[in-house]
Amino acid sequence: MTLFRTPRRSVRLAAIGILAVGALVLTACTGSADPQPTSGGKIDTNATLTVGLVLEPDNLDIRHTSGAALEQILVDNIYEGVVSRTQDNKVEDRLASSHEISADGLTYTFTLHDGITFHDGTPLTSADVVSSYETVKTDATVQGNTEFSGVASISAPDEKTVQIVLARPDQDFLFNLTGPAGLVFKAGDTTDLKTAENGTGPFVLKNWTKGAAITFDRAEKYWGEKPKLAEVVFQYIPDFTAGVNAALDGSVDVLTAVDPNLVSQLKDTGDFTITTGQTTDKATLAFNNAKAPLNDKRVREALRLAIDHKALVEAVGAGQTLYGPIPELDPGYEDLSKLVPYDPAKAKELLKEAGHQTLDLTLTIPSFYGTTVAQVLVSDFAKVGISLKVDRVEFPTWLDQVYKNHDYELSFVLHVEPRDFGNWANPKYYFGYDNKQVQDLYTQSQAELDPAKSADLLKKAAKIVSEDDAADWLYTGETLTALTAGIKGFPKDSINSRIDLAGITKTAG
Repeated sequence: MTLFRTPRRSVRLAAIGILAVGALVLTACTGSADPQPTSGGKIDTNATLTVGLVLEPDNLDIRHTSGAALEQILVDNIYEGVVSRTQDNKVEDRLASSHEISADGLTYTFTLHDGITFHDGTPLTSADVVSSYETVKTDATVQGNTEFSGVASISAPDEKTVQIVLARPDQDFLFNLTGPAGLVFKAGDTTDLKTAENGTGPFVLKNWTKGAAITFDRAEKYWGEKPKLAEVVFQYIPDFTAGVNAALDGSVDVLTAVDPNLVSQLKDTGDFTITTGQTTDKATLAFNNAKAPLNDKRVREALRLAIDHKALVEAVGAGQTLYGPIPELDPGYEDLSKLVPYDPAKAKELLKEAGHQTLDLTLTIPSFYGTTVAQVLVSDFAKVGISLKVDRVEFPTWLDQVYKNHDYELSFVLHVEPRDFGNWANPKYYFGYDNKQVQDLYTQSQAELDPAKSADLLKKAAKIVSEDDAADWLYTGETLTALTAGIKGFPKDSINSRIDLAGITKTAG
């Protein structure tokens, strides 16, 4: 399975491979988020942690390359920003010891920690932050350029202070700094970021054996609290059976994106804890709102009423039903399940009212996705007189045909980006959805200084989008992770976008 990522206010996107295949075929599992060591052993500060991942990046240049495969391992581990975010998407200070936002929401002032150095030993100053952010602002090839469109100026009043002034308030600006846009690089550095690094994080790149593994070592001169792990090996195992076998034979300590069809092999041994984590992955059945017959709200509503969402989640294994464009981890979430109860009889009535006793539609879907979702949709739609043809295409074809040229009726992808509601306020986006009230509410939400009031505005906008049946949100994805005894502190939520290694421990024995 591959994920699809589109940043807010941007048409940038990237395939994220089969990183979170479990989002389509997860199974419900229980387990502690922080498994307790059964050996009673002492924390081993010389330990190597081996983590099984699915998707290997093509290169390590997170400044110019989009994708969760990079953010997952590099953000907070190799590179840091002035702020970061927790597993539940709350903003927290990182390189900055504190930050202040002016009363008018336009001026952001960051005070840097003392003693920060890059991995080459060079002290970090506010000039490096200014240089990094000026590059984001002025270079359209750099990740986060769009998010900096509202930045008026970036300055360094002194060596420890950075000041960013916006041309207009932006409720999400601070959150944007928790991603690639906010990472800080050494001014004038000539490091080839595709194969090497010079960050400020708690780990350094040791080596990369392409096609196999990437290894990090602890940064012994890290400016903050040093990690308890001496080494971390990311072992890339794209085959899920091979991944489970690697866990069973002890080749990996942690296996991410566990295939639920195989998870019992790990649980039954009693040697693993299985955690289920939340994500912002929105399994989206897109409707082409600008193209007949999907430009008829009655047809769109009928499609949604025809889908048994709870049964679909059971079929894919796990996840949470989602009936609107905002997932639970994002501001503005609301349970909208009452808007579209499973009602095939009403779906038939609406189709008949719209002049479609029967209807032929095509679902265009990237070929790397599993078959479960498509099979459920074919079955559910057939019950109300809709014949669904499934057209599986290669991802480049999908990008050109669906995303770029909007040549489709129905499509399905996982939208993984947090806080991406802005896509619904963009009539040029591939959804073809154009609602002035939604656009105005979204604009107001971004200009609103009070986070709670901003979230309320987003909630209102999201409800309108769902009431318009602009798409169907089948579920929010979840991730399964298997951990051996003795591993503590491994993140549970949002690990398809970042795995903060600094707090993980491994016991001896």
